[in-house]
Amino acid sequence: MTSANAGTTAAAARIARTRIDLAMHVAFFLLLASSASRFAVRHGLEESAWPKFALCGLLALLYVAGTVLWDRLGHRGLLAWLVVVMIVWLSLVLIAPSFAWCAPPLYFAALRLLTRPAAVLGAVVVTAAVVFAQLRLTATFDLSLVLAPVAVSGMILVIFLEFDRLADALAATQRTAGILGERQRLSREIHDTLAQGLTSMGMLLQAADRSFGTDPAEARALVRRAADEAAANLDEARRFVRALAPSDLAAGSLPHALRSLADREGAALRVEGEEYPLTPEEQAALHRVAQGALANAREHAAAAHIVITLSYLDDEVALDVADDGCGFDPAAPRPGGAGRGYGLPGMRDRVAGVGGTLVVESEPGEGTVVAARLPRSRP
Repeated sequence: MTSANAGTTAAAARIARTRIDLAMHVAFFLLLASSASRFAVRHGLEESAWPKFALCGLLALLYVAGTVLWDRLGHRGLLAWLVVVMIVWLSLVLIAPSFAWCAPPLYFAALRLLTRPAAVLGAVVVTAAVVFAQLRLTATFDLSLVLAPVAVSGMILVIFLEFDRLADALAATQRTAGILGERQRLSREIHDTLAQGLTSMGMLLQAADRSFGTDPAEARALVRRAADEAAANLDEARRFVRALAPSDLAAGSLPHALRSLADREGAALRVEGEEYPLTPEEQAALHRVAQGALANAREHAAAAHIVITLSYLDDEVALDVADDGCGFDPAAPRPGGAGRGYGLPGMRDRVAGVGGTLVVESEPGEGTVVAARLPRSRP
């Protein structure tokens, strides 16, 4: 499971739990009202019934307080709330067995808040109270009044514990997906920054080594450029460890960042359409795509000319990086095994991560075009 899928699944699980909680809260008040109505029908509204209705009202107020303050009480506060609610409910069931109908929502609340051993104990207490209340309402012993609550209680307990186990497994999957996602992010950043920077520094130092004997001034200039490249890559490494945007973007807009990148790499830049805002994640993805495509063109395609085109269209923003290099067959296996060619999959992952698509068009001897498309996010 990818980190995005894990996040989606976790969000769906939270929504499902919220809906279940809401359903149980509504069910409690409906069952409480039904129990009070049944008690009133059977016993009337004589003076002796009013203490029971008062206890019923107290139970309702306590339950309302718990649902309203659920997120503020904390776990210990909710445990205290549950104990008080259960004591009031059990007291009510002892004097008015009709209120045993409220057991399922309270049973669910106990399962939500207690540890598994305590939840089992709570299930026994609630089930025993329901059985006792049902037997008090009948003149003769009926085994079904014992077996039915036990069966329902056991079924709910098993379903809830299984759901809890699956939730734990989902949490573990999320942690694993988060670790893998961070590894993928660092891999992309290392490929797009450190690896390319080290390659550039190596080429500059090799050129400087060849020039030392014939042109010391040129050699020193190349060494200074290599040192500048090292400083820039150190800054990039610090930024991606902190998950920040590329340094070019920190200094200005996406066109400005691409201009700086194109100037360093000897490429041409065209900006078409009227610029509109993009999210930081979208800008970073397009910048990294341009950076990766330029590196591929320089290191593998032996391109003489590279053109970057950034187009602000009505419904999407497009980035095209075209070179006149040697080209390749995109469908063919990459030379050097699985360790080669990480750049293109990494670029696709980046663009897909912000809801876009990336297409590579190339043929041997015909150059290459890397085209990224992001749908426009409208306010």
